[in-house]
Amino acid sequence: MTRAVRTLATGIYFGEGPRWRADDSGGRLWLSDFHAHAVKSVSLEGDLRTELELDDQPSGLGWMPDGSLLVVKMAQRQVWRRWPDGRFALHADLAGYSAHLCNDMVVDDQGRAYVGNFGFDLDAAMQDRGPAGVIADHPTTVLALVQPDGSVCDAAPGERFGFPNGMVIVPDGNTLILAETFGLRLTALDIGPDGVLTNRREWASVAPRLPDGICLDASGAVWIANPAAPECALIAPGGEVFEVIETGELNCYACMLGGPSGKHLFMLTAPADPAKAALGRVLVTEVDVGRAGWP
Repeated sequence: MTRAVRTLATGIYFGEGPRWRADDSGGRLWLSDFHAHAVKSVSLEGDLRTELELDDQPSGLGWMPDGSLLVVKMAQRQVWRRWPDGRFALHADLAGYSAHLCNDMVVDDQGRAYVGNFGFDLDAAMQDRGPAGVIADHPTTVLALVQPDGSVCDAAPGERFGFPNGMVIVPDGNTLILAETFGLRLTALDIGPDGVLTNRREWASVAPRLPDGICLDASGAVWIANPAAPECALIAPGGEVFEVIETGELNCYACMLGGPSGKHLFMLTAPADPAKAALGRVLVTEVDVGRAGWP
């Protein structure tokens, strides 16, 4: 099936962490723009605006039950909280649980946040060994769990992951699915009453694709953005590929389902060197099955 894909927004450097947020006007897609050091949002009509400016590259986004926005600061390895009244302050320090830059995050219905990190200097490793070398041999790292009060612990004690990246939580709140980008797989873990993760298992191998940002649909399948190719793919439990949507000449780094019925698939694309110019895009198409779970 060929779906109509349109460009919703241009003028971003590198979009990550897309999240659909309903509001009185119908809703907007929020996203982090790394090299602009800003959190932005866009409506279905393409109205792009800046919501928050930071002193660091933002990545993962999510909301707590009281409406507070959580934002990952990548280089500072912190999560910051913007309260509904506009206050913006440190929420959690992840330095003890991050070997390098922090990245994506999912926030559950209790306000607990799971945050991934690179685990190593990705740019230096890519220059030294290239993509194939990094995939074949890379340091692993832990996943951080931030409780609603800002306290931090190892989300999955005893486990280490190959570049933990995009995450979703299924509707019953009992399972987290994690994209291990350089592991070329989606990994499932059980969520305990305290938020701690156990019972790690492979949910799907997605090789040769690399899973970056991900989102969950109501059938239980997962859309993955493939940063190594201009595509977004729908993956079933076990790894069957249900559908592939091409994103043109730019590779796809993140995706999110949203819109009024949850069936708008947003795909964030960027050039190979996104820091040089604001050539990134937000693409959108309509799919058959709407979103589910968190984010």
